[in-house]
Amino acid sequence: MSALAKLLHAKGIPVRGSDMAESVFTAGLRKEGISVEIGETQSVSEDLVVYTGAVGEGHPQLAAAKKAGKRLVPRSEFLGLLAEEYPRVVSVAGCHGKTTTTAMLSHIFSEGGRRFTCHIGGEDLTLGNCYANGEDWFLTEACEFRRGFLSLRSALALILNIDLDHTDCYRDREELFSAYRQFASQAEAVVVNADDPLARTLPHAMDFGLYSGTVRAEGLCADRERYAFTVTEGGVPTVRIRLSVVGKTSVQNVLAAYTAARLCGFSAEEIRRGLEGFRGVKRRFEEIGRFEGVPLLCDYAHHPHEISAVLETARRMTRGTVRVVFQPHTYTRTRDFMEDFVRVLGRTERPVVYKTYAAREAFDAAGSAFALVSRLSDAVYVQSPAQLRARLHGEAEEDDLILVLGAGDIYEIAKGLTDR
Repeated sequence: MSALAKLLHAKGIPVRGSDMAESVFTAGLRKEGISVEIGETQSVSEDLVVYTGAVGEGHPQLAAAKKAGKRLVPRSEFLGLLAEEYPRVVSVAGCHGKTTTTAMLSHIFSEGGRRFTCHIGGEDLTLGNCYANGEDWFLTEACEFRRGFLSLRSALALILNIDLDHTDCYRDREELFSAYRQFASQAEAVVVNADDPLARTLPHAMDFGLYSGTVRAEGLCADRERYAFTVTEGGVPTVRIRLSVVGKTSVQNVLAAYTAARLCGFSAEEIRRGLEGFRGVKRRFEEIGRFEGVPLLCDYAHHPHEISAVLETARRMTRGTVRVVFQPHTYTRTRDFMEDFVRVLGRTERPVVYKTYAAREAFDAAGSAFALVSRLSDAVYVQSPAQLRARLHGEAEEDDLILVLGAGDIYEIAKGLTDR
């Protein structure tokens, strides 16, 4: 939402926002000159109200705006309307990797001197969550939550994976796949991950993958999980890339961005320069400081597959033990993927599980953090920053790493733990 507000403000369109609490996002908007009010009872004088899926239509501000005859538009629908203002739209979809890949593409477009606007779901360490130097192209994440990505009509749709998530919106994998199929059908060209069994069945112009596909990475070598490799197209070497970000997942995101950029007309050398200038995104394996002298890293991972990939990277980087703190995100996700969470977290040593970040959901005991802890033999449940600090005190040793995972408020909580 903050990125959309900034883009409108940059276009000279009056915009005002509201939120439930102060945050780095509200502070950032005010710094840009955008008014933000705190609380759910603020009056609405504007004719158009854009709202996030995190609030229900029973929200006091929305109810009042509706009663006053204001036009109410969901965020996803508004994003689609905004995208229509640009001649060419590149939409990045998938359960995992959207933010990083969209940010990578933005660096490629910037390095290549294209006139573009980007809308990123997280904070790129260089560009922030939005950037504009022209309006020939619009780069955006395309989220499947509540089928929001169906509001987008794209010149190019990039599909990173089709992994079941948002089970509060989709009954099963087939219903999710049906939504992706429609999303792809609305694009002029499609790029897919050939390693994903569902994505590769969609009609597409090009594909990529670590293990299959037209665009591949060959000759991988790693220095503390920072990879260098040669990109090949149809088996023909094109360029050697050395990354500043860590993890094999980053390599796959690079292949996705590379393939999409090639279809957008970039040379392999332009792509290399853009990708090697990419420094990462906040909350993606980000070291935010130290706790009692031990490195403390945060990652947005909140789905079992994401957690597994991050843990794999962390273990390869650490001589000691990876100490995990995990905050579940929504009750439905925890409940419906309980067995997967237990399997992944069960392989960690004395994990700490923080109370659930409910987001838009009402309490459900079956999907609570406490329910997850009850399934893990040596996990500990905490529900306050003070309890978390006490639990971690003296736990980690010199060669260990503290890894804080989750998409909720655990990031700000973790920053409060760092050594001053």
